[in-house]
Amino acid sequence: MENLIALLVAAPLLGAVVLLCGGRRLDKVGHWIGTLLAAASFGIGAALFADMLGRTADDRTLTQNLYTWIPVEGFQADMAFQLDQLSMTFVLLISGVGTLIHVYSIGYMEHDERRRRFFGYLNLFVAAMLLLVLADNYLLLYFGWEGVGLASYLLIGFWQHKPSAATAAKKAFLVNRVGDIGLSIAIMLMFTTFGTFAFEPVFASVGETSEGTLTAIGLMLLLAACGKSAQVPLQSWLGDAMEGPTPVSALIHAATMVTAGVYLIVRSAAVFNGAPDAQLVVTVVGAVTLLFGAIVGCAKDDIKKALAGSTMSQIGYMILAAGLGPIGYVFAIMHLVTHGFFKAGLFLGAGSVMHGMNDEVDMRKYGALRKYMPVTYMTFGLGYLAIIGFPGLSGFFSKDMIIEAAFAKGGTEGWILGGVTLLGAGITAFYMTRVMLLTFFGEKRWQPDPEGELPHPHESPKSMTVPMVILALGSVFAGAFFEIGERFLKWLEPVTGYEHGNPPVSAMTVTAATMVVLVIGVTIAWTMYGRKPVPVVAPRGSLLTRAARKDLYQDDFNHVVLVRGGEHLTRSLVYLDHSVVDGVVNGTAASVGGLSGRLRKLQNGYARSYAVSMFGGTVVLIAATLLMRAV
Repeated sequence: MENLIALLVAAPLLGAVVLLCGGRRLDKVGHWIGTLLAAASFGIGAALFADMLGRTADDRTLTQNLYTWIPVEGFQADMAFQLDQLSMTFVLLISGVGTLIHVYSIGYMEHDERRRRFFGYLNLFVAAMLLLVLADNYLLLYFGWEGVGLASYLLIGFWQHKPSAATAAKKAFLVNRVGDIGLSIAIMLMFTTFGTFAFEPVFASVGETSEGTLTAIGLMLLLAACGKSAQVPLQSWLGDAMEGPTPVSALIHAATMVTAGVYLIVRSAAVFNGAPDAQLVVTVVGAVTLLFGAIVGCAKDDIKKALAGSTMSQIGYMILAAGLGPIGYVFAIMHLVTHGFFKAGLFLGAGSVMHGMNDEVDMRKYGALRKYMPVTYMTFGLGYLAIIGFPGLSGFFSKDMIIEAAFAKGGTEGWILGGVTLLGAGITAFYMTRVMLLTFFGEKRWQPDPEGELPHPHESPKSMTVPMVILALGSVFAGAFFEIGERFLKWLEPVTGYEHGNPPVSAMTVTAATMVVLVIGVTIAWTMYGRKPVPVVAPRGSLLTRAARKDLYQDDFNHVVLVRGGEHLTRSLVYLDHSVVDGVVNGTAASVGGLSGRLRKLQNGYARSYAVSMFGGTVVLIAATLLMRAV
């Protein structure tokens, strides 16, 4: 079965090559080619999963070495794959949810004349992400990491005729390059420290390495994760990425790009376990982003940007859990998988709403859509219940496990992190209830589009609704399936490890507290948006509301600190170069030139002058000699 691993990547990669190089002759069938090859990757993954289940826990790691990629003395990189319980989880999520998004895109992109190219980019995205999670060394992982960055740039800016889309693509690309610097430095540190960047020998040598070195590597890996997973301080690209087609938003936010950072930290568990300071920074970043994204999501009227803030917040939960070490690794991945179901469903549901509302994204111009789009309403509603942690649905199990793990950290740190996760759960219930009420309830607030046409909401075609139904089923049942008999914990524990921790309160107390804050969040949202008429034009709002609408001034901060700071630094360096460096060089040259000019006057070309000089010199030498003898 090991020989099938490479086919997981090869299938969607073949689709990307064929669709992007095949030309217009494939326009009529390109979407089917892309979808079938994505489905083929999922089928291969399912076969490998079935084989893995038939093995003992200690015999579930499969490897495939295709060839030596870089054969240099003292530096060798292999094109090799590693499939274990962790990478298998991602393979099924990426290829499964990715295939459903391909199917959805058949209907969503039906009238786009560049649909073939779009499906080629989707295939490239899936192939790059699969390469990232299947690599058995950090250098090959980096290759997939950059492939994901390229594909995201192409997809976010797919409608490049819109200046906002082109700008968003460039912004995502540039911000992620900052994170990529962290990954490249981490790989170089690994090679200089361990002499290799392959997972197995690096992890085996961690115990012999100083904590300072491991902390440096861990912080660089975290910087990379912040870029890909849109965590503070590299989160500014995520909201703008909504300029791409909605299937892209679902793919980036649910199954691929933003989960890459969580994978990187959990895969590097051995490094972080040996660097407690780096672990602490990871939890702080996750906690801050958890609240940051939730607050931003509360004030957005654009349905996709509200969900983008939600993604930022939910990934914050995962990063926080990953920073807890063996207490939280399993639950970070568990929430990642359940989030893949309900967040993909929510984004596809948002796309369905836009499809029926003439591409309108402002929720204040929706209202009463549950009557006109019943399937979208039901599937979106189940995703909503899952993400807020309604009892019995997937988010209830996975998010509660993270909250419990946060308290289990113990001490003051545990109480702080537990309180942050509880507060985040309450805010999540508020902003998602707000999205639900503004979109599907209340009175009609429909407005004519720029061409003067009033929307006529209608249910989307089956190619769009069937994937939404499947994802809704996952949103309902996945969490319970994972939790019963601790299936998911027993599945991942051999790879990630697990410790129960020492929670200061019981699991029942945590669950009760979570339900209380959930009810409070829903009640506040219902009071503000369910019982009162919703104005089409948003009121000015409080200072916090205005700040949240501007993403808590993250772009302004980046502009002042990075752009303006970079400009001042550049000007200072230019001044230093002109005034100091060039001054020293030019001054030395001028001094030599001036001295040469003065010495040159002594060389007048007259023989009598030279004879006098020689005679004078001789006289001086004779006089000096006689004087020395006399003394």
